[in-house]
Amino acid sequence: MARASIRWAALALLSLSLPAASVAAPRDADRRLDPRQVSPLPSQIRRVEPAVVGIRVEVPRERPSAATLGVERWGSGVIFDADHGYLLTVSYVLLDAARIEVSLREGRKVPARLVGLDLEVGVGVARLEGRGPWPAAALGDSTAVAVGETTGTVGVSEGGDLVATPSRIQAVRPFAAAWEYMLDRAFIVTPYNAAFGGAALVNASGSVIGVTSLRLGEAPHVNLAIPIEKFLAGKDELLAQGRVMSRAPRPWLGLYTESGDGGVVVAGMSPLSPARAAGLRAGDVIVELNGRQVASREDFYRELWRSPMEQDVRVTVAPAGRDGSHHGTADGPLPFLSHLRQVG
Repeated sequence: MARASIRWAALALLSLSLPAASVAAPRDADRRLDPRQVSPLPSQIRRVEPAVVGIRVEVPRERPSAATLGVERWGSGVIFDADHGYLLTVSYVLLDAARIEVSLREGRKVPARLVGLDLEVGVGVARLEGRGPWPAAALGDSTAVAVGETTGTVGVSEGGDLVATPSRIQAVRPFAAAWEYMLDRAFIVTPYNAAFGGAALVNASGSVIGVTSLRLGEAPHVNLAIPIEKFLAGKDELLAQGRVMSRAPRPWLGLYTESGDGGVVVAGMSPLSPARAAGLRAGDVIVELNGRQVASREDFYRELWRSPMEQDVRVTVAPAGRDGSHHGTADGPLPFLSHLRQVG
């Protein structure tokens, strides 16, 4: 009887010395995480997601960009300053904006104002109205980005849904567009993200290394992304003054071009194009600029941007509908204009 009492006393002391968790061991069901609380997105996308926003813009019909880009626009952006509410996107979303509304991931819609445009790089900055702090993403270093690097492309659809694509760098190369725009270094990103207009491109750690700008090629499409280094080079001036004042403005002729055999083909013109006023027509082939031969779109841009501002240029063309060997000169010299004067 004494032995039985000792045995029960020992068991009682043992139970008091064990942690409470060991008394009620968890069942298998208790260990499972609720799938509704676990994000299926890769970690680099999860890190930037709260700072990715949708942007809705209204533009007056009389503004120059309304004819080509429309009066109502939608794009994506990413907040990069938690205290001041600065967000980064592509310039064509904000160009000529009269009203800007930003949709946050948590559901709020916040008005914003245009801070500045860097049309040479192709980016723009807006500032959220109201008091922070705001969810913000870190801006990374894009200078060492190489082919094959793991990335993520994160934007917002017109309906407000997150569009996130695990991606990689397919190529790092120069890029020249039809509308007098060229980057000496750009990222080609695959696979394509449908919310490309201002979507954030992030590296494996979730830092923003680029701003997605365009869809390129035939299906399967790829995206063009502007390296963040291009924005950072003029960031402080852009925020303080609305443009990068230390960089000389580029001349502008208002042409849309294609590279052709023996020159640059005029594919179209801006409504306010000085080239149109000087007599150029769609289909003309530009073969010389200021007496220097231009064999490609890249040659044409370099020659155009090399000359001083506020001076005339002389464009030699093979007129539309004529034999390419018959060269003529435009009816008059074409005045240089800067992008910013055109859109201001």
